[in-house]
Amino acid sequence: MLAKRIIPCLDIKDGQTVKGTHFVNLRQAGDPIELGKAYSEQGADELVYLDITASHEGRKTFTELVKRIAAHISIPFTVGGGIHELADVDRLLNAGADKVSINSAALRRPGLVDEIARHFGSQVCVVAIDARQTPQGWKCFLNGGRVETDRYLFEWAREVNDRGAGEILFTSMDHDGVKTGYANRALARLSDELDIPVIASGGAGQKEHFKEAFVEGKADAALAASVFHFGEIPIPTLKEYLRKEGIAVRL
Repeated sequence: MLAKRIIPCLDIKDGQTVKGTHFVNLRQAGDPIELGKAYSEQGADELVYLDITASHEGRKTFTELVKRIAAHISIPFTVGGGIHELADVDRLLNAGADKVSINSAALRRPGLVDEIARHFGSQVCVVAIDARQTPQGWKCFLNGGRVETDRYLFEWAREVNDRGAGEILFTSMDHDGVKTGYANRALARLSDELDIPVIASGGAGQKEHFKEAFVEGKADAALAASVFHFGEIPIPTLKEYLRKEGIAVRL
């Protein structure tokens, strides 16, 4: 059995880590390099850094930050935000990132997924999907959850799977920051329908929620932010708990 991965997520705004609820009401959570180093030392399997205000100036600043992260952190890390073309991917990989995460750009131009997979390999391409339940079903949202699209979660996930994405990072916007557990039914359906790993995001508040994401949601990895940033669930404690519950994790 492949080990399940624990992935802290660091949202970056103006060079600092921030965290919100339902994608709004952001508060400061600390220095991204110091946090990343601490998570690496505590046993995180990977990290995700998202530039949530990726303006042109922000992209330059973020590239410099990625170089500094790569110099200080020994575990794989994914970066996202403001990635629209192959040149952006090239820039971030050259700065030291292991993978890139694309979201809005992929919805606007799905061929970007094919291009990244073809040029850099599927393992580099993580497609992030922000979705929430509507009366019509699970709909995908653009621009950090601000703009509803006409795309549905499961058909879009299947399309990017077929286009060559290496992983899906699924965030339930309804669950984001409220700490009541992941969207496990949707996760399980994604895991059943796709050929690639699914990362659960949105809803972690207790150790049990990670177990549920792996058992009920069949997720390959679980991503969380505030429970790690604010010291609510130490990663070593979480991994010991999961191991005792019979879930394969790297200690």
